[in-house]
Amino acid sequence: MSKPATFDYDGPRWLGQPVGLFFLFFTELWERFSYYGMRGILVLFLVAQTTGSNPGFGWTNSEALALYGWYTMLVYLAAIPGGLLADRWLGQKRSVMLGGGLLCVGHLLLAFPPTWAFYTGLTLIILGVGALKPNIAPIVGGLYRPGDDQRDVGFTLFYTGINIGALLASLLVGWVGVTFGWHLGFGLAGIGMLAGQIVFIAGQKHLSGIGEAPNRQEIRAEVGLLGQIYQQRSPLLVTAVAILIGFLFIGQGQVGYGLLSPAIGLAVALGIIFYRNSNEMERGRLLLVFLSFLLIILFWGAFEQAGGLLNLYAQQKTARMLGGFEVPAPWFQSLNPLYILLLGTPVGLFWLWWKRQGRESFALYKMAVGTIIMGLGFLLMAGASIQFENRGESAMFWLVMAYLLHTLGELCASPVALSFITKLSPARYVSFMMGFYFAATGLGNKLAGVLGELAQKTGELQVFVGITLCCVAGGLLVIAMLRPLKQLAHGAEALPGSHFEEQEGFELADTPDEEEEW
Repeated sequence: MSKPATFDYDGPRWLGQPVGLFFLFFTELWERFSYYGMRGILVLFLVAQTTGSNPGFGWTNSEALALYGWYTMLVYLAAIPGGLLADRWLGQKRSVMLGGGLLCVGHLLLAFPPTWAFYTGLTLIILGVGALKPNIAPIVGGLYRPGDDQRDVGFTLFYTGINIGALLASLLVGWVGVTFGWHLGFGLAGIGMLAGQIVFIAGQKHLSGIGEAPNRQEIRAEVGLLGQIYQQRSPLLVTAVAILIGFLFIGQGQVGYGLLSPAIGLAVALGIIFYRNSNEMERGRLLLVFLSFLLIILFWGAFEQAGGLLNLYAQQKTARMLGGFEVPAPWFQSLNPLYILLLGTPVGLFWLWWKRQGRESFALYKMAVGTIIMGLGFLLMAGASIQFENRGESAMFWLVMAYLLHTLGELCASPVALSFITKLSPARYVSFMMGFYFAATGLGNKLAGVLGELAQKTGELQVFVGITLCCVAGGLLVIAMLRPLKQLAHGAEALPGSHFEEQEGFELADTPDEEEEW
């Protein structure tokens, strides 16, 4: 992944912040507007009938959710080569420029009806997000000198812009897509991305010397690391078995899983190499990080039902009349960024107070609590399903409250995840471990699609209850094992680390880490 380098920025400031921050603020705001706007109407477009005033593809729910799972997974997996592209060749600034250009073309292609335009547009969006997403936040960090007390304020502003973009996207793109046409909604998302690209280009003079192309000599060690897979028996065996499984999937016509299997095998092989090349303390920390990836996959596998299964549930099974106005289904996705803007600071202050009371504040504990809270949100959706079975529709109240619990869970779990991983990972492997984090998030998104497909066969009630049980059980298991897990950390929680790492879902702006004072 892209490495956040330290730069000696001495440019002009506005309101105490580097001027370049505000160009990055609006660039990311519009990029998130385009992405979450398109995401908010994607499955609704796919399942819309091919005839009528607002035609779609006429797919079944299962087909739409399957594509949603693959698409959102690939978006996150693309961040790995996107970060490496910046690390090894283009630098962060040029990678963001390339990603923005690909996103503009991809989103605007979705505004046209032909099938080829749809699939080409999705492909370009995957590549564009992969190039832009892992590289824009390090450019923000490059605007500040070490120890600059304005750095945290700058990141707060930056991530506030992200949530504003996500909020506006669900409202505006969702309304346009449902009311005037899906392709017009996609086009509006594309216009947003074009605005972001124009802003980024206009701000280049305020980003001079930041995120430039790297020195190629500094990356040779990472290239050699990949070669160790073929020099050690266990990593080589894991890779070979994964490739064989991939061929078996392809032989059964499941090309996607056939390509995914070797990628997972390669990640496991690299994990073995990292573990073997580390000392005893580092091994304990790496083992803890690898275990945390399982919780991350579980968390995002549940949370990312928002754009898929819950989106379809809002459209097809929720009574959305409010007075004489029918609430567009995509508007429910605006609840998450709205709750984040309202509750981010209170939740952060709660954890700060919690620690000062001498109570447990280990990062993995927060992630487990967040997973439990988020899982309980699906218990409310189980209530919605029961009401639907009895009445033929369910009230909006269930979705509104479910998204509240999902957001509270995210505010507990997501802000500390990357900080936790970067603290525990050996410095020489941080780039790869951040790549693994994005891969785990991507697998969580794929799991979300699979669970959505399962719901079409077994029913939403069974899946909602199952998600609740898995999240609560997973979180409680981590809490029960917290003492031995903390021993594996070898005191890493006391290490200084940047709290403001980019988060997924709708990115959080400002929540204090356990060491930070307000």
